[in-house]
Amino acid sequence: MSKEQRARIDAMMRQPRPAGPRTVAELRAGFEALMARMAVPDTVRTTRTALGGRPALRVEPDGGPRRAGTILYFHGGGFVFGSPETALCLTGHLVAGTGFEAYSPDYRLAPEHPYPAAIEDTLRAYRELLDRGTDPAAVAFAGDSAGGGLAVTTCLAARDAGLPLPAAVVAFSPGLDATRTGPSMDSKEGVDPIFTRAAVEHTGAMYLAGADPRHPLLSPAVLADLTGFPPLLIQVGTNEILLDDSTRLAERARAAGVDVILDVTADVPHVFQAFAGLLDEADEALDRAALFLTQRIRARAAANAPAR
Repeated sequence: MSKEQRARIDAMMRQPRPAGPRTVAELRAGFEALMARMAVPDTVRTTRTALGGRPALRVEPDGGPRRAGTILYFHGGGFVFGSPETALCLTGHLVAGTGFEAYSPDYRLAPEHPYPAAIEDTLRAYRELLDRGTDPAAVAFAGDSAGGGLAVTTCLAARDAGLPLPAAVVAFSPGLDATRTGPSMDSKEGVDPIFTRAAVEHTGAMYLAGADPRHPLLSPAVLADLTGFPPLLIQVGTNEILLDDSTRLAERARAAGVDVILDVTADVPHVFQAFAGLLDEADEALDRAALFLTQRIRARAAANAPAR
C-alpha cells in the first residue's frame, strides 16, 4: 500500500470543477476526457461489433494465452455518460488477467433513454450470447459504478426471465440503491473526492425519470431477493459515498445463501481499479478479480461437464 499514491489520486480527483450543475454534454465530455487518461493494457485488441441490437466492443487477448470464457462488461457513468471505450482500462485488465474474451455493450443512456432502457439492453446482450450457444457456465457479468449495479440487476432480470445464470458476478464500486438511504451517503460526504449526494441525485433523477426508486432493479441493496444468485465479488473503497451500497448487498447475499466476497480497500476512491499502473491497490484488486473469475468459470464449467 502506498500512502503517497493514494494521496496523489485523491488530489487529482479533487481538481476544481465548474460550479453548479453541468449539462449532459459537459458531463459526457468531462468523463470521456478523464477516462482517456487511464492505462489500457497493450496485450489486448478491440473490435467494434454488435450485441443484443446495440453497438458493442469486443476485447480479446492479443498474442497471449486464450482461455474459454466470456466476460459481459457493463461500463459506468451514472446511466447518463460513459461508453465501452471509457471502461476499456477495466475491461482490458480483466481480459489480460484472465485470458477470456469480453463484450461491452453500448447500452442506451439517460436522459434520452431512462430506466428501464439500460437493463433491457444488457439483458438482450446476454440473451444473444445464449442464443449463439455460449455456455452460461463460461460467462461472467462484470461492471463498474452504474455498470456494477447493472451486473447485479441484469442477473436478477435474467433469473426472473427464466434464463440460466452466469457463473459469477464482479462489481466494482456498484451503484445499488436509488433510494440513497445508505449511511455512507452522508458520513463519507467530503471524504469522497469524486461524488456528493447532490451530484448522484442529479444524474439519478435523469435515469429514474419519475420512476419509483423502491424497486429491486433500482435498489437491489435494500430490496432484492438474491436467492439462487451466482458467486459474487464486490470491490469497493472506504472513501466513497456509495460504500454502503456494497456492504448492504453483501449482507443480503449472505442471508440468501450466496457465496459472496466483500473486498473493501482502505482510503481509495470510487472505482479505484481504473487507476491501474498508478495505484498499487488498483493493480492488486484487479489481480484478485481476475483470479475470482478464472476460479468461478473453471469451477462451473467442470461442474456442468458430462460424466465419463
